[in-house]
Amino acid sequence: MPKLKVGILGTGDVGKTLGEAFADLGHEVRLGSRQANNPQALAWATKTGRNIRIGTFADVAAFADIIVLATLGRATEDVVRLAEVANFADKIVLDTTNPLQFKEGQSPELFIDENDSLGERVQRLIPSGKVVKVFNTVGASVMVRPHAMGEKPEMFIAGNDSGAKKLVSELCVAWGWTTFDLGAIDKARLLESLVLLWIEIGLRTNAWSHAFNLVTRS
Repeated sequence: MPKLKVGILGTGDVGKTLGEAFADLGHEVRLGSRQANNPQALAWATKTGRNIRIGTFADVAAFADIIVLATLGRATEDVVRLAEVANFADKIVLDTTNPLQFKEGQSPELFIDENDSLGERVQRLIPSGKVVKVFNTVGASVMVRPHAMGEKPEMFIAGNDSGAKKLVSELCVAWGWTTFDLGAIDKARLLESLVLLWIEIGLRTNAWSHAFNLVTRS
């Protein structure tokens, strides 16, 4: 795989985990937030000991060959706009987000109904971008090297562009996953619903290092 310029939009655990994972594969990484010199992002980037730089959403999106959306669900569309739609043109976009809403004392719900998904909304916002839904059904702690769980779990992906999905699959394999292509970006509806099951399992077990596996009978 050629060296990539990777832009991570979002400074939470998912963004940091994937930022380090890309850097470990030798790719050039920048981490984006609303502020050009986000103190927490700068402290983290310095602490990693890797060549990871920071910048605004727009700076990072313009720099990147491949962009990772690692934002809270409700902020995702706003972040895409802040990063400037033109900066996504013809680029592969890894959409790790979920349209979750939280109410006190209740399990989370989706704020988008079953006839749409956040993945599709992102694709409509950036029509020439190559959006691939991925990493939304697993926690940051096992996104890389999931074999620590004793299994090689499945990473489900969805997107319209076959070339983009091929590269994303190669990345997943490099990080220890097998992949299953569910089809076009409208299948993000299934993946965003599946995260509710992932959360329910976490709430019931009080553990968050689980992932799904597909077992078939030959």
